[in-house]
Amino acid sequence: MKDILDRLEERRAEARLGGGDKRIDAQHKRGKLTARERIELLLDKGSFEELDMFVEHRSNDFGMEKTKVPGDGVVTGWGTINGRIVYLFSKDFTVFGGSLSETHAQKIIKVQDMAMKARAPIIGLFDAGGARIQEGVAALGGYGEVFRRNVMASGVIPQISVIMGPCAGGDVYSPAMTDFIFMVRDTSYMFVTGPDVVKTVTNEVVTAEELGGASVHTTKSGVADGSFENDVDCLLQMRRLMDFLPSNFEAGPPSWPTLDDIDAVDESLDTLIPDNPNKPYDIKELITKVVDEGDFFELSAAYAKNIVIGFGRVAGSTVGFVANQPMVLAGVLDSDASRKAARFVRFCDAFNIPIVTFVDVPGFLPGTDQEYGGLIKHGAKLLFAYSQCTVPLVTVITRKAFGGAYDVMASKHVGGDLNYAWPTAQIAVMGAKGAVEIIFRGGTPEQIAAQTKQYEDRFLSPFVAAERGYIDDVIMPHSTRRRIARALAMLKNKTAEMPRRKHDNLPV
Repeated sequence: MKDILDRLEERRAEARLGGGDKRIDAQHKRGKLTARERIELLLDKGSFEELDMFVEHRSNDFGMEKTKVPGDGVVTGWGTINGRIVYLFSKDFTVFGGSLSETHAQKIIKVQDMAMKARAPIIGLFDAGGARIQEGVAALGGYGEVFRRNVMASGVIPQISVIMGPCAGGDVYSPAMTDFIFMVRDTSYMFVTGPDVVKTVTNEVVTAEELGGASVHTTKSGVADGSFENDVDCLLQMRRLMDFLPSNFEAGPPSWPTLDDIDAVDESLDTLIPDNPNKPYDIKELITKVVDEGDFFELSAAYAKNIVIGFGRVAGSTVGFVANQPMVLAGVLDSDASRKAARFVRFCDAFNIPIVTFVDVPGFLPGTDQEYGGLIKHGAKLLFAYSQCTVPLVTVITRKAFGGAYDVMASKHVGGDLNYAWPTAQIAVMGAKGAVEIIFRGGTPEQIAAQTKQYEDRFLSPFVAAERGYIDDVIMPHSTRRRIARALAMLKNKTAEMPRRKHDNLPV
């Protein structure tokens, strides 16, 4: 018996070694952790239960039968994060560059299926060079099976992708269909075709970082929801993110103890809005003063900065926040901001996370670039997302809410449950000067000035909307946290049904 147990330990040690000490050292020299080191950091200590440790590929082409490594380039299993079960797979770059083979894919498919049955989140740690070329169509078939399961799991369990090295070719499409993608600066990149192929096809010379590095996907493409300095920081932030997310669409938002008093008054909010209506202020200051312990997990912070999205807690429970950012483009809505917010709103709605919306929007961004780029359809995505929500929607208009953008930003007309306004709110078709110049075209400067004052007094206040019931109450800024907390508590058991259909036709 002892011999058998010793042999088991030897085989386990061999599997844990992956591609061997030399390749592990090479991984460390690149500033990267190994697949198993990442899992140890991500999960609670001692909670990881590995599956399929001894699986090997079955390929006999191109001499592959002579090179077999237990695990076949991916570590799979389950464990806990702060006591909550998660499933995961971690690509092992030290084994065949983490490339996907038929059996490699089957390991991932197994944990995807298990996560769905258990209704638990799944996290993928990517560090791989794409499909294993030696296996040809068998590898491509494996990708297809993984992709289909990503789609089936969408809206059922949270799916998180963390790019911690190369992610190229077919590998990029699985993360693209998950809920959130995060990257590590300087060591991770994503692209469909690499620099060599780009050079061959287009004659363009570009580095991997320039083509698909973290800076590209967090600021230009919007593919990634955030990036971090190194593997350690990234994995610790993933633990923090998971604390905000429900285990599945039926579980409801997680709740954590808080020492923050929901009835606390913050007088500083009374002076947050500048006297000059054209002067910006930071909407994140409002968010951090509303959420418990000032703990706000922002997403896509470097992309479409004119809108802010992320998770916080109010009275201990997770809430999604969407807010126009006056510090960037005056908080205007454009194509990128609309798409960014729409996807976040749809995630929150899918997983029954209430949404709080802070509104300070002068309208949609004008110009040929926006119109040629499909602003109409992109703006409609956000409108569609809010209109489709069945979760509690609480909206607070802090200052400007002009034109169609007023309607889009969770107004009462598209389904807002409780819509509040600060006394500084201005709700109108457009700003006073522009409106008067259209209404009284050809008037003298004195007439324009007089009419502008009249327009401001009549329309640029929250009370016209409040008189019609479009605003439920005009509230004091310092009471915002209390009013939001009470609104969310009142709406906790909200039920709303959408008409029966096969599925909607989102303006993608």
